[in-house]
Amino acid sequence: MLEGYVLAYPDQVKLAAENVVVRANPKSEDKVAIVTLGGSGHEPALSGFVGDGMLDCSVIGDVFAAPGAQRLFQALQLMKREAGILLVVLNHSGDVMSANMACQLAERVGIKVKQLLTHDDISAGIGADNNDRRGLAGCVPLYKILGAAADEGKSLDELIEIGERFTAKSATLAVAMRSCTHPQNNATISDLPAGIMEIGMGQHGEGSGGQKPLVSADATATEMVDLLCQQLKPKAGDKMLLIINGVGATTHMELNIVFRKAYKELEACGMQVVFGRIQEILTVQEQAGFQMIMAILDDDHVDYLKNKSANAPYWTTIGK
Repeated sequence: MLEGYVLAYPDQVKLAAENVVVRANPKSEDKVAIVTLGGSGHEPALSGFVGDGMLDCSVIGDVFAAPGAQRLFQALQLMKREAGILLVVLNHSGDVMSANMACQLAERVGIKVKQLLTHDDISAGIGADNNDRRGLAGCVPLYKILGAAADEGKSLDELIEIGERFTAKSATLAVAMRSCTHPQNNATISDLPAGIMEIGMGQHGEGSGGQKPLVSADATATEMVDLLCQQLKPKAGDKMLLIINGVGATTHMELNIVFRKAYKELEACGMQVVFGRIQEILTVQEQAGFQMIMAILDDDHVDYLKNKSANAPYWTTIGK
Protein backbone atom coordinates (compact mmCIF):
# COMPACT_ATOMS: atom_id res chain seq x y z
CA MET A 1 0.00 0.00 0.00
CA LEU A 2 2.66 2.50 1.03
CA GLU A 3 4.84 1.67 -1.97
CA GLY A 4 1.93 2.45 -4.28
CA TYR A 5 1.24 5.67 -2.44
CA VAL A 6 4.76 7.09 -2.67
CA LEU A 7 5.07 5.97 -6.30
CA ALA A 8 1.97 8.04 -7.11
CA TYR A 9 3.23 11.20 -5.35
CA PRO A 10 7.06 11.16 -5.62
CA ASP A 11 7.36 14.95 -5.60
CA GLN A 12 5.64 15.14 -2.21
CA VAL A 13 6.37 12.00 -0.17
CA LYS A 14 8.81 9.12 0.16
CA LEU A 15 9.46 6.13 2.43
CA ALA A 16 12.36 6.88 4.77
CA ALA A 17 12.14 3.50 6.54
CA GLU A 18 9.67 0.65 6.82
CA ASN A 19 6.22 2.18 7.42
CA VAL A 20 7.67 5.67 7.85
CA VAL A 21 6.46 8.30 5.33
CA VAL A 22 8.32 11.63 5.16
CA ARG A 23 8.34 14.74 2.99
CA ALA A 24 10.14 14.35 -0.30
CA ASN A 25 11.49 17.87 0.25
CA PRO A 26 12.34 18.17 3.94
CA LYS A 27 12.22 21.58 5.55
CA SER A 28 15.27 23.11 7.20
CA GLU A 29 16.30 21.63 10.55
CA ASP A 30 16.03 24.98 12.33
CA LYS A 31 12.24 24.48 12.21
CA VAL A 32 10.21 22.12 14.40
CA ALA A 33 9.26 18.78 12.83
CA ILE A 34 5.59 17.73 13.05
CA VAL A 35 5.24 13.94 13.44
CA THR A 36 2.17 11.75 13.92
CA LEU A 37 1.34 8.05 14.20
CA GLY A 38 -1.62 5.76 13.65
CA GLY A 39 -2.92 2.53 12.22
CA SER A 40 -3.63 1.93 8.56
CA GLY A 41 -7.15 1.32 7.29
CA HIS A 42 -8.10 5.02 7.49
CA GLU A 43 -6.60 6.24 4.21
CA PRO A 44 -5.80 8.96 3.27
CA ALA A 45 -5.17 9.55 6.98
CA LEU A 46 -2.67 9.96 8.25
CA SER A 47 0.10 9.80 5.64
CA GLY A 48 -1.96 11.67 3.07
CA PHE A 49 -1.16 14.85 4.96
CA VAL A 50 2.62 14.56 4.88
CA GLY A 51 3.97 17.34 2.71
CA ASP A 52 5.04 20.96 2.51
CA GLY A 53 3.16 23.07 5.05
CA MET A 54 1.79 20.05 6.92
CA LEU A 55 3.27 16.92 8.48
CA ASP A 56 6.95 16.09 8.22
CA CYS A 57 6.53 12.42 9.09
CA SER A 58 3.82 9.80 9.58
CA VAL A 59 4.46 6.43 11.24
CA ILE A 60 2.03 3.72 10.15
CA GLY A 61 0.83 0.65 12.02
CA ASP A 62 -1.07 -2.43 10.92
CA VAL A 63 -4.78 -2.22 10.07
CA PHE A 64 -6.58 -0.44 12.93
CA ALA A 65 -3.48 -0.87 15.13
CA ALA A 66 -0.92 1.61 16.41
CA PRO A 67 2.68 1.21 15.27
CA GLY A 68 5.07 -0.15 17.87
CA ALA A 69 7.20 2.12 20.04
CA GLN A 70 10.44 1.01 18.36
CA ARG A 71 9.19 2.02 14.92
CA LEU A 72 8.08 5.40 16.23
CA PHE A 73 11.43 5.82 18.00
CA GLN A 74 13.17 5.14 14.69
CA ALA A 75 11.14 7.94 13.09
CA LEU A 76 11.99 10.33 15.93
CA GLN A 77 15.66 9.55 15.36
CA LEU A 78 15.24 10.41 11.68
CA MET A 79 13.54 13.71 12.58
CA LYS A 80 16.02 14.73 15.32
CA ARG A 81 16.87 18.44 15.23
CA GLU A 82 17.80 21.28 17.56
CA ALA A 83 14.40 22.95 17.07
CA GLY A 84 12.70 19.82 18.38
CA ILE A 85 9.83 17.54 17.37
CA LEU A 86 6.12 17.95 18.06
CA LEU A 87 4.44 14.52 18.18
CA VAL A 88 0.69 14.73 17.57
CA VAL A 89 -1.08 11.73 19.14
CA LEU A 90 -4.72 10.75 18.73
CA ASN A 91 -6.23 9.65 22.04
CA HIS A 92 -6.40 5.87 21.58
CA SER A 93 -4.77 3.55 24.10
CA GLY A 94 -2.35 1.90 21.65
CA ASP A 95 -1.23 5.19 20.12
CA VAL A 96 -0.73 6.78 23.55
CA MET A 97 1.25 3.80 24.85
CA SER A 98 3.54 3.71 21.81
CA ALA A 99 4.04 7.47 21.97
CA ASN A 100 4.92 7.48 25.66
CA MET A 101 7.41 4.63 25.30
CA ALA A 102 9.03 6.11 22.17
CA CYS A 103 9.37 9.54 23.80
CA GLN A 104 11.08 7.97 26.81
CA LEU A 105 13.56 6.27 24.49
CA ALA A 106 14.07 9.51 22.56
CA GLU A 107 14.75 11.56 25.66
CA ARG A 108 17.45 9.10 26.76
CA VAL A 109 19.43 9.81 23.59
CA GLY A 110 18.94 13.56 23.66
CA ILE A 111 16.08 13.95 21.18
CA LYS A 112 13.94 16.99 21.99
CA VAL A 113 10.30 15.92 21.62
CA LYS A 114 6.98 16.96 23.14
CA GLN A 115 3.51 15.49 22.68
CA LEU A 116 0.17 17.07 21.81
CA LEU A 117 -2.87 14.84 22.41
CA THR A 118 -6.06 15.20 20.35
CA HIS A 119 -9.41 14.27 21.88
CA ASP A 120 -12.12 15.77 19.68
CA ASP A 121 -14.69 12.94 19.77
CA ILE A 122 -17.65 13.99 21.96
CA SER A 123 -19.48 10.63 21.94
CA ALA A 124 -18.38 10.03 25.57
CA GLY A 125 -20.83 12.78 26.51
CA ILE A 126 -21.05 16.55 26.61
CA GLY A 127 -18.40 17.91 28.94
CA ALA A 128 -16.68 14.53 29.36
CA ASP A 129 -13.11 14.51 30.61
CA ASN A 130 -10.55 14.79 27.80
CA ASN A 131 -9.00 11.46 28.83
CA ASP A 132 -12.30 9.76 27.93
CA ARG A 133 -12.59 11.43 24.52
CA ARG A 134 -11.10 9.67 21.49
CA GLY A 135 -9.15 11.34 18.73
CA LEU A 136 -11.06 11.50 15.44
CA ALA A 137 -10.59 13.39 12.15
CA GLY A 138 -10.20 16.74 13.92
CA CYS A 139 -6.48 15.99 13.88
CA VAL A 140 -6.31 16.82 10.16
CA PRO A 141 -7.06 20.57 10.28
CA LEU A 142 -4.73 20.63 13.31
CA TYR A 143 -1.94 19.23 11.08
CA LYS A 144 -2.55 22.12 8.69
CA ILE A 145 -2.41 24.72 11.46
CA LEU A 146 0.70 23.27 13.09
CA GLY A 147 2.48 22.69 9.79
CA ALA A 148 1.94 26.27 8.70
CA ALA A 149 3.05 27.64 12.06
CA ALA A 150 6.15 25.45 12.11
CA ASP A 151 7.11 26.53 8.59
CA GLU A 152 6.75 30.10 9.80
CA GLY A 153 9.41 29.40 12.42
CA LYS A 154 7.33 29.07 15.59
CA SER A 155 9.13 27.38 18.49
CA LEU A 156 8.10 24.03 19.99
CA ASP A 157 6.43 25.71 22.97
CA GLU A 158 4.65 28.19 20.71
CA LEU A 159 3.32 25.33 18.57
CA ILE A 160 1.98 23.53 21.62
CA GLU A 161 0.16 26.69 22.70
CA ILE A 162 -1.33 27.16 19.21
CA GLY A 163 -2.38 23.51 19.05
CA GLU A 164 -3.87 23.40 22.53
CA ARG A 165 -6.00 26.46 21.79
CA PHE A 166 -7.37 24.71 18.71
CA THR A 167 -8.03 21.37 20.41
CA ALA A 168 -9.77 23.11 23.33
CA LYS A 169 -12.34 24.58 20.93
CA SER A 170 -12.79 21.73 18.44
CA ALA A 171 -15.19 18.81 18.50
CA THR A 172 -16.11 15.90 16.25
CA LEU A 173 -19.06 13.54 16.12
CA ALA A 174 -19.36 10.49 13.90
CA VAL A 175 -22.43 8.72 12.56
CA ALA A 176 -22.54 5.30 10.92
CA MET A 177 -25.26 3.77 8.76
CA ARG A 178 -23.37 0.54 7.97
CA SER A 179 -20.44 -1.09 9.72
CA CYS A 180 -17.05 -1.70 8.16
CA THR A 181 -15.19 -4.99 7.87
CA HIS A 182 -11.60 -5.81 8.69
CA PRO A 183 -9.75 -6.29 5.35
CA GLN A 184 -7.54 -9.10 6.67
CA ASN A 185 -10.34 -11.43 7.79
CA ASN A 186 -13.58 -9.80 6.53
CA ALA A 187 -14.92 -9.72 10.08
CA THR A 188 -17.61 -7.13 10.75
CA ILE A 189 -16.43 -4.66 13.37
CA SER A 190 -19.84 -4.00 14.92
CA ASP A 191 -23.44 -5.09 14.53
CA LEU A 192 -25.46 -2.36 12.84
CA PRO A 193 -28.75 -3.70 11.41
CA ALA A 194 -30.23 -2.42 8.16
CA GLY A 195 -32.28 0.74 8.61
CA ILE A 196 -30.45 1.65 11.83
CA MET A 197 -27.91 4.43 12.34
CA GLU A 198 -25.54 5.09 15.22
CA ILE A 199 -24.48 8.58 16.26
CA GLY A 200 -21.20 8.39 18.16
CA MET A 201 -19.59 5.55 16.22
CA GLY A 202 -15.85 5.29 16.86
CA GLN A 203 -12.98 5.51 14.42
CA HIS A 204 -12.68 1.74 14.08
CA GLY A 205 -16.39 1.00 14.05
CA GLU A 206 -16.72 0.81 17.83
CA GLY A 207 -20.29 1.38 18.92
CA SER A 208 -21.43 3.93 21.48
CA GLY A 209 -24.87 2.58 22.26
CA GLY A 210 -26.64 5.39 20.40
CA GLN A 211 -28.49 3.32 17.79
CA LYS A 212 -31.74 4.69 16.35
CA PRO A 213 -33.85 4.36 13.18
CA LEU A 214 -32.26 5.93 10.11
CA VAL A 215 -33.47 9.47 9.40
CA SER A 216 -32.79 11.98 6.62
CA ALA A 217 -29.48 13.74 5.99
CA ASP A 218 -31.02 17.06 7.07
CA ALA A 219 -32.39 15.65 10.33
CA THR A 220 -29.09 13.90 11.09
CA ALA A 221 -27.11 17.09 10.44
CA THR A 222 -29.42 19.13 12.67
CA GLU A 223 -29.04 16.71 15.57
CA MET A 224 -25.26 16.58 15.22
CA VAL A 225 -24.88 20.37 15.01
CA ASP A 226 -26.94 20.69 18.18
CA LEU A 227 -24.76 18.19 20.06
CA LEU A 228 -21.51 19.76 18.86
CA CYS A 229 -22.73 23.23 19.81
CA GLN A 230 -23.67 21.96 23.27
CA GLN A 231 -20.02 20.95 23.65
CA LEU A 232 -18.38 24.01 22.09
CA LYS A 233 -20.91 26.66 23.17
CA PRO A 234 -20.27 29.01 20.22
CA LYS A 235 -21.88 32.42 20.21
CA ALA A 236 -23.07 34.79 17.51
CA GLY A 237 -20.13 36.27 15.61
CA ASP A 238 -17.77 33.36 16.23
CA LYS A 239 -15.65 32.22 13.29
CA MET A 240 -16.27 28.53 12.68
CA LEU A 241 -14.60 25.61 10.95
CA LEU A 242 -16.97 23.03 9.48
CA ILE A 243 -15.69 19.86 7.81
CA ILE A 244 -17.80 16.91 6.70
CA ASN A 245 -15.53 13.87 6.46
CA GLY A 246 -16.84 10.89 4.52
CA VAL A 247 -15.75 7.64 6.14
CA GLY A 248 -15.69 5.37 3.09
CA ALA A 249 -19.04 4.50 1.55
CA THR A 250 -21.19 7.62 1.63
CA THR A 251 -21.64 9.52 -1.62
CA HIS A 252 -20.43 13.08 -1.96
CA MET A 253 -23.99 13.97 -2.94
CA GLU A 254 -25.12 13.08 0.57
CA LEU A 255 -22.10 14.73 2.18
CA ASN A 256 -22.90 17.96 0.32
CA ILE A 257 -26.46 17.89 1.65
CA VAL A 258 -25.22 17.36 5.21
CA PHE A 259 -22.76 20.27 4.88
CA ARG A 260 -25.49 22.56 3.51
CA LYS A 261 -27.81 21.86 6.41
CA ALA A 262 -25.08 22.20 9.05
CA TYR A 263 -23.88 25.47 7.49
CA LYS A 264 -27.39 26.92 7.53
CA GLU A 265 -27.94 25.84 11.15
CA LEU A 266 -24.80 27.67 12.24
CA GLU A 267 -25.62 30.68 10.07
CA ALA A 268 -29.10 30.92 11.61
CA CYS A 269 -27.49 31.17 15.05
CA GLY A 270 -25.24 34.04 13.94
CA MET A 271 -22.00 32.07 13.52
CA GLN A 272 -19.80 32.58 10.46
CA VAL A 273 -18.35 29.51 8.74
CA VAL A 274 -15.00 30.83 7.52
CA PHE A 275 -13.41 27.48 6.66
CA GLY A 276 -15.31 24.56 5.16
CA ARG A 277 -14.48 21.29 3.43
CA ILE A 278 -16.33 18.24 2.16
CA GLN A 279 -13.78 15.49 1.74
CA GLU A 280 -12.78 11.97 2.72
CA ILE A 281 -9.87 12.78 5.02
CA LEU A 282 -10.13 9.83 7.42
CA THR A 283 -12.02 6.73 6.38
CA VAL A 284 -12.98 3.45 8.05
CA GLN A 285 -12.73 1.04 5.13
CA GLU A 286 -16.21 0.75 3.55
CA GLN A 287 -18.19 2.07 6.51
CA ALA A 288 -21.17 4.20 5.52
CA GLY A 289 -21.53 7.47 7.38
CA PHE A 290 -19.51 10.59 8.10
CA GLN A 291 -17.78 12.64 10.76
CA MET A 292 -18.80 16.24 11.41
CA ILE A 293 -15.89 18.38 12.63
CA MET A 294 -16.52 21.81 14.12
CA ALA A 295 -14.21 24.32 15.76
CA ILE A 296 -14.31 27.90 16.99
CA LEU A 297 -11.32 29.54 15.32
CA ASP A 298 -9.01 32.23 16.60
CA ASP A 299 -7.67 34.69 14.04
CA ASP A 300 -4.28 32.98 13.77
CA HIS A 301 -5.97 29.62 13.18
CA VAL A 302 -7.95 31.15 10.31
CA ASP A 303 -4.75 32.52 8.82
CA TYR A 304 -2.91 29.19 9.08
CA LEU A 305 -5.84 27.30 7.56
CA LYS A 306 -6.72 29.69 4.73
CA ASN A 307 -3.78 31.90 3.89
CA LYS A 308 -0.77 29.61 4.22
CA SER A 309 -0.02 27.22 1.38
CA ALA A 310 0.23 23.45 1.78
CA ASN A 311 1.25 20.78 -0.67
CA ALA A 312 0.36 17.39 0.76
CA PRO A 313 -1.22 14.77 -1.55
CA TYR A 314 -4.64 14.99 0.09
CA TRP A 315 -4.62 18.59 1.25
CA THR A 316 -3.51 21.32 -1.11
CA THR A 317 -4.07 25.05 -0.67
CA ILE A 318 -2.85 28.03 -2.60
CA GLY A 319 -1.07 30.62 -0.48
CA LYS A 320 -2.24 34.23 -0.75
